[in-house]
Amino acid sequence: MATIMTEIQERRARRALDEAKDVPREVVDRLLNAAHMAASCSNKQPWRFLVGDADPVRQTLRDHLLGGNYWAQKAPVLMAVATRVSDDARLDEGRDYAPFDTGMAVAQLLLQATHEGLIAHPMAGFKPGPLKKELGLPEDVIIFALIAVGYPGDESHLSDKHLESEHSERDRKPLEEVASREAFPYGSE
Repeated sequence: MATIMTEIQERRARRALDEAKDVPREVVDRLLNAAHMAASCSNKQPWRFLVGDADPVRQTLRDHLLGGNYWAQKAPVLMAVATRVSDDARLDEGRDYAPFDTGMAVAQLLLQATHEGLIAHPMAGFKPGPLKKELGLPEDVIIFALIAVGYPGDESHLSDKHLESEHSERDRKPLEEVASREAFPYGSE
């Protein structure tokens, strides 16, 4: 039986991108379709993606990266992912589904990218306020992440810290620390 566990296990937020190899439009479209097919509360589909696979959009997104994401300047594709809480179910006790649903869409995009042999690395290191202003977005829009997408490439330009993380073992908490069949695994905090 085929599973997607291979893609789940192989997916990593790598940084060594091949800036000379473009990602074909049909491949980018498959990534977006994977995101678009994500589950969402009441089928609201609150996610929005801005695709920078050419300038000027790609350069606009690059211009708003923070210094720690220097490596993403080489990405042939940058995407911005955003939502508005008013675009999805808003339930009691702060259960706004827009961020949850948008995260599910991004997760599916990342898995499809892995399946395609791509690196897709979501980043929080960008200037959301100035980017929103430059893009003319309303105040209630939340740009959650920029995603660098490209084929694996030369890692010689990476910092020592990033180079080490490219080759490190995957570090996950023990499963029993995050999942239980008896009680929520928060313990007594």
